[in-house]
Amino acid sequence: MALIVQKYGGSSVADADSIKRVARRVVETVRAGNHVAVVVSAMGDTTDELIDQAVSIDSNPPARELDMLMTAGERISMSLLAMAIHALGERAHSFTGQQAGFYTDARYGAAHIRAVRPERVSQALLDDQVAIVAGFQGINSLGDATTLGRGGSDTSAVALAVALGADLCEIYTDVDGVFTADPRIVPTARKIPRLSYEEMLEMAASGAKVLALRCVEYAQRFGMPLHVRSSFSHNPGTMVVGN
Repeated sequence: MALIVQKYGGSSVADADSIKRVARRVVETVRAGNHVAVVVSAMGDTTDELIDQAVSIDSNPPARELDMLMTAGERISMSLLAMAIHALGERAHSFTGQQAGFYTDARYGAAHIRAVRPERVSQALLDDQVAIVAGFQGINSLGDATTLGRGGSDTSAVALAVALGADLCEIYTDVDGVFTADPRIVPTARKIPRLSYEEMLEMAASGAKVLALRCVEYAQRFGMPLHVRSSFSHNPGTMVVGN
């Protein structure tokens, strides 16, 4: 029985139908005999909409309050996904970054993960529940909510996978893997079936937006294999592994 961490980005949980589709994918993985922990982003453009609302009220909002606001987006998607999984007959339990044991430094808006102590997540998995964790967020030494910056949910997923000793971290996006160019812009772009961490870091550093740079660095440091794939198909994606 494998332990798999799955991460779903904002486009994969953009609306109720999308969340139901993700729930079916998670339940399929569970019924194939795996333990599954899920990391979710906020629905669609929720984070940008929250920032717009904040700026419309205060053109220079306090960083602490902005982080408090932005962590709300993932709380919505994590709880809705737990409900969708429950509706399919499986048990699920959602956790904020704080409840999942994500401890960060004190920098609001671009915090770095200092430690992950996922005791409650581990217990949920032992109880044969799907553990759903809000990505992109943690808690600092003051007890305040923090966010990890752009691409933070990818980093959350890898950090959780490492802390749990997972066999694989699957990053679900709206494309079928890593391509030689953006397939939404360049129709002739080819999917790359396998990349080393070094190759993926080079692509991320040169502007490829499939995986956040920090996420790949974290995976490389701990040797966590990544599988980048689409939440809209069952096609094999791109494996990112050591040489």
